[in-house]
Amino acid sequence: MSSRFRTSTAHPRRGLLVSAVVAALVVLATGCTSAVGLQRSGTESLLQPGENVPTGGTARIGVGADLIPATFLSLGNNPTNGGVSANVFDTLVQYPHGSLEPEPRLATSWQLSDDGRRLELALRDDVRFHNGKEFTSRDVEFTLRTYTDPSWNAQFRRTAATIAAFDTSDPHRIVLTLSQPTGNIFDLLAVAPILDGDTVDGLKEGRVFNGTGPFTFVSWQPKVALSLARNADYWGEPPHLDGVTFTVVSDDQALVTKLRTGQIDAAYDLPSLDAELAVSRGGFRSHVLEGAESDQYIGINVSAPPLTDVRVRQAIAYAIDRDRILADVYRGKGYASSLPWPRTSPAYDEQTANTYGRDVERARALVAQIGDVPTIPLNYPADRTSRIIAEIIQANLRDVGIDVDLIPTDAAQMTSLLVAGQFPGLWVTQHGFAQMTPSTLAVAAFPFNAVKNASNFLDPEYQSHAVAAWQQQDPASPAAIDAYRALNADLLESLFLVEIGVVQTEVVVSTDLGGFDWSRTNDPRFDSTYLLRT
Repeated sequence: MSSRFRTSTAHPRRGLLVSAVVAALVVLATGCTSAVGLQRSGTESLLQPGENVPTGGTARIGVGADLIPATFLSLGNNPTNGGVSANVFDTLVQYPHGSLEPEPRLATSWQLSDDGRRLELALRDDVRFHNGKEFTSRDVEFTLRTYTDPSWNAQFRRTAATIAAFDTSDPHRIVLTLSQPTGNIFDLLAVAPILDGDTVDGLKEGRVFNGTGPFTFVSWQPKVALSLARNADYWGEPPHLDGVTFTVVSDDQALVTKLRTGQIDAAYDLPSLDAELAVSRGGFRSHVLEGAESDQYIGINVSAPPLTDVRVRQAIAYAIDRDRILADVYRGKGYASSLPWPRTSPAYDEQTANTYGRDVERARALVAQIGDVPTIPLNYPADRTSRIIAEIIQANLRDVGIDVDLIPTDAAQMTSLLVAGQFPGLWVTQHGFAQMTPSTLAVAAFPFNAVKNASNFLDPEYQSHAVAAWQQQDPASPAAIDAYRALNADLLESLFLVEIGVVQTEVVVSTDLGGFDWSRTNDPRFDSTYLLRT
């Protein structure tokens, strides 16, 4: 049974507002999980049929990046930020792994008007923040208004800004009035952690994390560790674990050592070869996070000479050996593409996905037209995987007559440069959001936002196409597909960034850790996780 009640199959985003009583009656008749309860997806079980899920123990997660409170709403590729957001806090809805059909979380049901300008949501009436404060519609309003605050640099700022009015007269119901049809409104509701306005200043400072989620915040020692504890008063099923600890390990080899010696139960950010070796030696499993794809790309500041010349950007696109990067660095966990979309996206177009394959002669001819190209700086995250990718790119570009200087850059500085659009030339990193509603990429993501992006690329036609895609209520409709084709043409022609390929995040976990789960935005979720050894 779907947890989403719809008025018609013609409008997959239009929910029918129903009462919890009716939903419960349906559950009794069908035996399905309640539509107003929390859905637990999880991964394959490590238990035998009929065996009880063990409780207790603390899951120890190794991560390469520390918590960055100031970017808490930015949704960067940071499993520590994401781990706090997805476990200490709740969202109104959630996406399952294989679908963009929202499921209930703090919102139990919803109804979207035919014109896409009025969204009514029924809210749970049994939820409290960790400090005991009751969750109400005013908290939803505060959260969504916070997304429009420029000091947070939230990537969904434009989407949140389309909410023109809030009706919070009922504490357990909220009505959003939108200034325009906003086809990615459920993306916002699926990623926005519901905040407590009384303690939000403490959140930004990294002192107080007061959510409604299955775990409570315990402590954070910067660059060392962050700890969460089981929320025994959780409104849903309480988690099986006593707690979760994120251990920050910036060195790849140290991360491997901690995993192999049993000091941690799971590792994010392992290079793919190290992950393969750990699994091959036994005691570990690899989880490729299906439905939460990211994209490796080369960003280009089009306002910085010589990158102002589109022929230089075309030469870069033709020079890159995408297949080598995907094979050598990601060990085949992904595929080369000239466009950002995973194959499951309605915006994916097989005919144009590989427009820019490696063509050294064509790239050299473009460089010959231009003449001497000055050396270009290339920033990359200061980790081993990114360094290898940057070195491959450097060699590829040297083959066609373009020299680059490699600049290792720490994670916080990469984020700062990305948000401000201040990279001096090229940069290489990953972006997300292509796995969400396609319009989100062009109106929310820092690298793509048509109004303000990291490449300083501003074009009225691209902006018009982004809005046209944004206003499509059905992301798979013929009109939406046409809008995505226009966006694809813009991306391939302007090349304000050069896609390398779609990659899947891999997490290596101990065979003692079961029920490992993740959100569509790559955030680790521990509400269903358990340890066979406690």
